[in-house]
Amino acid sequence: MIALKTVLVATDFGPASESALRYGRALARGFGATLHVLHVTENVFARAMDGYGYAAIPPQVQEDLERAGRRQTEELLDDEDRRELHAIAVTATSNSPANAIVTYAAANRIDLIVMGTHGRGPISRLFMGSVAERVVRMAPCPVLTVRNPEHEFVLPDALVAVSRQDPTRRPE
Repeated sequence: MIALKTVLVATDFGPASESALRYGRALARGFGATLHVLHVTENVFARAMDGYGYAAIPPQVQEDLERAGRRQTEELLDDEDRRELHAIAVTATSNSPANAIVTYAAANRIDLIVMGTHGRGPISRLFMGSVAERVVRMAPCPVLTVRNPEHEFVLPDALVAVSRQDPTRRPE
């Protein structure tokens, strides 16, 4: 028997993350699990430091990025998510999103990580890497990756009701 008590959706606010959030909500709802939504903001201030400890950008830029990330992450959740799924929005700051996701999952005893993947080709991955690929390798729990566009398993409740009434009818 599979028991999911906590589901983590990692988001970068892109289309693949939107799909991952739909899956995460559906899984959390189906298992009665708590939903965590995590966004990792890049630490541009630390990245901009030179060898002499001087940052080329003002600290206010970092604060603005973090504030915007928190606001966007909070806006992903609605009242129903908070009420039914006990959903929480979290924003972390790191230059390694994969490490931040894995660290959060371990610290919060996450049972499943759901995240979008852009489906880049091997050459792009070679030069840019893949956050999803690194999370899969390092995560302390199973990871469900969702491509966008993907074969849609998560359907709106109205379509589920229609397909149950007439199992031969395919949703549009």
